[in-house]
Amino acid sequence: MSQEESMLLHVYYRRWLDLYKKGAVRPITYEKYERTLKHIRLLVPELRLIDLNRQSYQAMMNQFAKNHEKQTVLDFHHQLKSAIIDAVEEGWVRIDPTRKIVIKGVVTQRHKTKFLNQQQLTKLLAQLTLGDELSWDYMILLIAKTGLRYSEALGVTPNDFDLSRLSLSVNKTWNYKAEQEDFDATKNTASIRKIPLDWQVAMQFGQMIKDRPGDRPIFVREGKKTYNAVLNERLERYCKRAGIPAISVHGLRHTHASLLLYAGVSIGSVARRLGHSNMNTTQKTYLHVIQELENSDTDKIMRYLTTLM
Repeated sequence: MSQEESMLLHVYYRRWLDLYKKGAVRPITYEKYERTLKHIRLLVPELRLIDLNRQSYQAMMNQFAKNHEKQTVLDFHHQLKSAIIDAVEEGWVRIDPTRKIVIKGVVTQRHKTKFLNQQQLTKLLAQLTLGDELSWDYMILLIAKTGLRYSEALGVTPNDFDLSRLSLSVNKTWNYKAEQEDFDATKNTASIRKIPLDWQVAMQFGQMIKDRPGDRPIFVREGKKTYNAVLNERLERYCKRAGIPAISVHGLRHTHASLLLYAGVSIGSVARRLGHSNMNTTQKTYLHVIQELENSDTDKIMRYLTTLM
């Protein structure tokens, strides 16, 4: 037995993080890896690499799944799997223990709506007060019209608007989780993009940003902490007032993408607009919409074929 084979799984994972992930991913992403490390220590504090096989790995996943939702278990699995595959390639783990793993998880009865339909979104936007000063309501409007991530919207500056070409450049985020908030990199290289704007929202923001410093975020107040919960609470109030299901800030992004797909926009175009690294992410996230559209396409195909007789 080699020294590596006898190494505890959580010790190996810690070393793997330091070697491959530290300084290579955004701080917010690295925090997710560190949370995975904490779970490994709690679940299998004595598990060695040499004892890692499909049964022990599945048992660990099952234990984690007892009090986590299926998507959370899947994320945990993906973060751990990449490290284990490296150990397999090094010969420290004999076979891939993650192969054909079964992902389980608890079912939470109450879920916030992931996206709104067009009529519901129209009712939500009607609740906004778009006055002479930039406010959270303008941020809700911008995310609904562009599909920006929350951190991307916080990072928007006047210089990012190209009003002559009706576009918005996304090339940074705002790290609102840091003790000292500041600009940060985008989630990935695909997130650096130019988003076409409709002329109405371009005109609205053109008026709002004309006298503001070009390189400073338009939604962040200097010296004041930014909280995601503030915008979510406002959205919940507006949804209740409009008589529609409550939705989160991230749900606005889902709404934007879903409505574009229903409107017939291609998956590739939606993926680029959202800043997804590949279309697989888009297909996976909006599978329910794609399946519904495919069912509709089948009806169209059948109707068309009957005209060929």
